[in-house]
Amino acid sequence: MKKYILSLAVLSLFYTQSDACAWSDPDYEYFNLFTQSIIKDKSYLPFLLTYSNRFYGDYKNMTIPDDNIETWKKFFNNQLNYAETENLVYKISMNDLNALKNGTPNNPLLQKLGTGFYQKYKEGIDYLIEAKYLEPYMSINYVESPDSFYSSPSKSQNATSIDYAKTVNALTSLYNATRNPEIKQRYGYQLVRFNHYTRNYDAALEAFKTYIEPIKQKGTVYFMALDQLAGAQRGKEMNSDANWNFFQVFMNSKDRKESAFVSMKLSDTASFSNIMKRAGTNDEKNMAYFLLGYEGFTDPIPIMEKMYDINPDSEILKVMAVRSINELERSYLPIYYYTSDATDSPNVMRGNADDHNKSSVDAKSEPAEVKKEEKLSFWQKIVRFFKNLFGGSKSDRVNGDKNDQSDDDLLNNPDRIPFYTKSNYGYDEKTNDYLDSLEKFTEKTKKVSKDEYWQIADAYLKFLKKDYKGSSEVLEDIKTTNPEYLEEIKRMKVLNDIVSHPKIDAEFEDHLMKDYAEYFVKKEVKKDTAAVSDYDYYGETPSTADFLKDVLANRYFLQGEDGKSFLMNNKLSDLQYNPNSSLVKSVEDFYKKPNKTRFEQQIIAKNMDNVGNIDAFFSTIYGDRAMRQADFEKAKSYYEKAQGFAGIPRMNYDWTDKGEKITPKQYTADEYNGFRGISDLVFGHNVWESFGSAETESMTAEDYSGFPFIKNNMNKLELADALIQLKKISNGTDEKAAKASQLIGNLLYNTSSLGYYRQLFVMDIDNSNGGKYDFWNTDRKNPYKYYYKNFLYTTYIEPDNFDLAINYYQKSLKLSKDKEQRARILFQMASAEQGKYYQYEAKNASTVNYSDPKYSEKEQAHQTELDHMRNEKYRTYFAQLKSQYADTETAKGLAGSCSYFGYFLKR
Repeated sequence: MKKYILSLAVLSLFYTQSDACAWSDPDYEYFNLFTQSIIKDKSYLPFLLTYSNRFYGDYKNMTIPDDNIETWKKFFNNQLNYAETENLVYKISMNDLNALKNGTPNNPLLQKLGTGFYQKYKEGIDYLIEAKYLEPYMSINYVESPDSFYSSPSKSQNATSIDYAKTVNALTSLYNATRNPEIKQRYGYQLVRFNHYTRNYDAALEAFKTYIEPIKQKGTVYFMALDQLAGAQRGKEMNSDANWNFFQVFMNSKDRKESAFVSMKLSDTASFSNIMKRAGTNDEKNMAYFLLGYEGFTDPIPIMEKMYDINPDSEILKVMAVRSINELERSYLPIYYYTSDATDSPNVMRGNADDHNKSSVDAKSEPAEVKKEEKLSFWQKIVRFFKNLFGGSKSDRVNGDKNDQSDDDLLNNPDRIPFYTKSNYGYDEKTNDYLDSLEKFTEKTKKVSKDEYWQIADAYLKFLKKDYKGSSEVLEDIKTTNPEYLEEIKRMKVLNDIVSHPKIDAEFEDHLMKDYAEYFVKKEVKKDTAAVSDYDYYGETPSTADFLKDVLANRYFLQGEDGKSFLMNNKLSDLQYNPNSSLVKSVEDFYKKPNKTRFEQQIIAKNMDNVGNIDAFFSTIYGDRAMRQADFEKAKSYYEKAQGFAGIPRMNYDWTDKGEKITPKQYTADEYNGFRGISDLVFGHNVWESFGSAETESMTAEDYSGFPFIKNNMNKLELADALIQLKKISNGTDEKAAKASQLIGNLLYNTSSLGYYRQLFVMDIDNSNGGKYDFWNTDRKNPYKYYYKNFLYTTYIEPDNFDLAINYYQKSLKLSKDKEQRARILFQMASAEQGKYYQYEAKNASTVNYSDPKYSEKEQAHQTELDHMRNEKYRTYFAQLKSQYADTETAKGLAGSCSYFGYFLKR
C-alpha cells in the first residue's frame, strides 16, 4: 500500500479549503475594522475566527505567555526578566550551565548573574542541566505497522535512543534527592514524558500516580505532566480519560491550549459532548460550552446564553462574541462589490484568451457559429456581493445630473447605487436577524459585565446597523485605560464620523485632512526603479484606511464625481485598460480643476501618476474614440495635441533569483507604442484569422497605388489625415471612390473587436488580452454601479458600431464594377455583420437557472431561438455572397480558408 507522510496527513484533518482556487484567502476579503485580538486573555488568540487556517494566524506575531517561563521566572524570584528567563531555560547550552556550576561561567548572562547564582538556585540549575541533556531525545518513537497507510519523516534520535533503565534510574534518584517540591515535580514530569515517548504507557500512568500526584501542587508543572499522561492514555485507547485530561490542560494552561484542543480532537470523535457530560464545576461547564460553540459555529448565540448564565464576565464569552462579530463583518464588509444584475457583463480577469478569436489558432479549425462560452473570473466566484450597510436604490446606474443633489436625496439617487447595497447573493434576512440577536445579547451583557469590551462591541454592531448616532453615543460613554480598547474606540469614532456624512464637499475634505490625515496619507516607501520584491498575491491585509477610502470613492461616485471616485482607488495610467469616454472626461475635469482642496491635492491628485505628458495621454484616448466613431476630423484635432504622447504606460515584470524585477517598459523606435508604428496593412484584409501570427502572415495589403498619402508606416495623426483624404475621395462616383470606401471600411473593421488591429484605438499594445474585447450586454454608458475599485477586474469600453464599416462597404459595393472585388467586399460586410450578431447574442444571454429541472430543454430552446435569429437577420451578406458570387475565385478561396463561410456554403 502506498504510504504518505504522517505529519501532512494529520495536518489535513484540520485545514479547510474554502475555495477551489488554492491561492484564495478569505481572511483578505474583508476590512478587519473590529480588531478580534483586543480580548485581554491572549492565550485564546488561536481561537479567534479565521477561514484560512485551522487556528487564527495573526497570534503568531503576538505574545502568548509561556507558562513554563513564567513559572521559572517566579522560581528565580524575578531576578531575571521574561526574555532572560527564556534564554536561560531554552537557549543557554548544557555546557554553559555546567560551567556556571563549576564557577567558571562564560555566557554573558550567567557572568552577569555571578557564581553565587548557582548556589542560591542549585536544585533548579541541576534540573535544567538534566533537562537539556534529555531534550534532544524527547520525541515519541514512531512504530509503523506493515499495513500502515502513513509513514513518518525519519528522525535520527528519539526517546528510545537512550538507555531506558539507566534514564529511569537517574531521574528517580534525582527525584528522591530533591527537596524543592516544584523541582521534584519537574523530575516526575520527565519520568511521565519519557515513559510516554518510549510507549511504556502503563509505566507513564504509574509514574504520574507515584511522582506527580503526591506533590500537592496543581500548577504549571502538574498540567505539563497531565498533558503527557493524557497522551499515554490515548496510547492505551483510554480515550475518554485522555480527553478529559486534555480538557483540563486546555482549561488551566495558557500556551498549550491549541495543542490540547488538537489532542482532544484526535482522542475522541465525540470529544466535546463527552466532556460536557463529565463537567462538574461551573468553570468546567462554561469551558465545555465554549468548545461546543467553537466547534459548531453555525449559531453560537444559544451557547453564549448558557455561558452568560454561568458567568457574564467570562473571557471565553468575549471570544465567542468577537468571533460572531467577525462573522458578521465578513458578511457586511467584503473588500469588493460587483453587481448581481443580470444585465451586466461578467467581470473578466485581464489576460484571458479571447473567446471569439483565439490567438495563434487558424480560424479554419472551428466554425464561428459555435456559441461563445461565458467564463467567470476568480473574483466573481469568491467575492461576496453587496451587503446592507448604507441602503439605497437597486436601479441601474446611468449618467445622471451631477453635483446638484441635496444631502437628503443623495443616498436615494435612483441613478447610482450606494456602497454595500443588500443583494440576493450570499445574503438573506437571517443575517439581519442574527445581527439583531447579537446586538440584544451584547446590550444585555454590557449592563452586568465590568469589562468595557461589551460596550465597544455594542457600538460596533450599531455601526453595522447604520445607527451611527447610537454608536457614537455608546463610544462617548466608555471609560477605559486599556490601550487596545482606546485604539478601537478611536477607530470607530472616525468610522461613524465619516460614514454618517452622505455628501463629501470641500469643507468636509478639509475636516478629513485636519483630523484624520493618518488614515489617508500613506507613508512613502522609497523603491528602486528596478524594484525586486517577493511575490505576494494579496499585499497588505485590508484595513480601516482601505475601508474609508472605499467609502469616499462611493460617495464621490454617488455625487457624480467619477474622476475623484476613480482616483481614490486607481492611478491615471489605469485608464488605459478601460478607456470609456465619460469616465475619462471626468478624470480630465478633475485634473484641470483649479483651486483643489488640500485633500484633493495630497490624496486624490497623487494618483495622477507618471504617464509622461498628461494632456497628450487624454488627447490620445479622445482621438482613439473619435476614430472608432469614424469622426476622422475630430480624431485629427485630438491627435495634433497628442504628439507628445510618451507611450502606453506599461511595466515589465521579470523573475530573477532574488524575486520579481519591475521596470518601466521602454518602447523601441520601430515598436507600436499607442501612437506611432502603424503599418499600412491596417487598410488591408486578413488572409486567415490568426491573431497570434505576425501581421505579414495574417494580413495582406490592398492596392494603394492610387492613394500615395497612405504611408508604409504611420503615426495616428498621419493615419487620421489619410482617412480624411480617403473620405473626400469616397464622395465620388467612380472606381477610385469605391476603393477609398472599401479601405475605410477595412480600417474600421480591422480595428474593431473582431479585427487583427483591434488594439489600435483602445489603448492597448497588441491584440491579445481578450477581456478587452468582450461583447458587452449592456446599453449603459458605464457599467460601474458602486465605485471604481474593481476597475482592473472589469473590462469595458464602448461597443463597436459595425454599421459604420458596413455603410462604407455598402457604398463601395454599389460603385464597384469588378465582380471579384464585389465578392471580397460582401465577405467583409458579412464579417462585420457577425459582430452585430455577437452583440445581439450577448444582450440576449440565457437566464435559465442551472438548478432548473428543465435546464437542458430550456437552454436548447434558447439556442434554437438564437440560431433562428442569426440566420434570419445576421446572414444577409453571406446569403448574397452564396447566391450571387459562389462562382467567383474569391468566394471559392474564402470557402477554403474561412471556416464559418465554408460551413455556411454547405448548409
